[in-house]
Amino acid sequence: MYEERASRLTGAVVWRRTLEDPAVRPVLPDGCMDLLWNEGRLLVAGPDTRAYVPGGPLARWAGVRFRPGTAPAVLGVPAHELRDRRVQLADLWPAAEVRRLRARLEAAPEPATALEEIALERASDADPPAPFLAGLVAALEAGRPVASVADELGLGSRQLHRRCLVAFGYGAKTLARILRMRKALALARAGVPFAETAARAGYADQPHLSRDVRELTGMTLGELVGPGR
Repeated sequence: MYEERASRLTGAVVWRRTLEDPAVRPVLPDGCMDLLWNEGRLLVAGPDTRAYVPGGPLARWAGVRFRPGTAPAVLGVPAHELRDRRVQLADLWPAAEVRRLRARLEAAPEPATALEEIALERASDADPPAPFLAGLVAALEAGRPVASVADELGLGSRQLHRRCLVAFGYGAKTLARILRMRKALALARAGVPFAETAARAGYADQPHLSRDVRELTGMTLGELVGPGR
């Protein structure tokens, strides 16, 4: 069974997957990074540019999914260093600290809640994300052109690209493409016809939407939305 809820950490989501859910589902690009617990292991999932299919035996998972652009300040690592990767937290933080946190999680009645508390503690000690990041994400989610958003922020294209690499793991154009796909999936899953979904999400047409979804996920829109569509 997979469950998620809003976190006390602004914009984040706390989730868990139990052994009652045997299905293996691809993790789709979403602009986010996750702090993960898995059967005693602590890991970090970097920002994806393609679908990630979990492997290995069936296991319990818990995670804190940070909103786009906020994880690097909490985790202390630029996002682009973790792009399309899953790494041990001990590769990023001091080993003694990770051992202490692992013991804390193993003793906790609910690992997901304990993981959220760790993220909250780290966030309180970290510098806040650059103020422009939230506005950038909101503008791209609204379908604003990258060039016009950069002009409004007073940033040149190269400067914006460098900052986006640190915050999101890739440039603003890739982030915009991923956010547009997420918007399209939400519309299609809500029952909006594919042609209308494409128009409302900002695609040139339905074939453009279909190509983008396949390139980013390796699956068709119909496969992602479900049978009957």
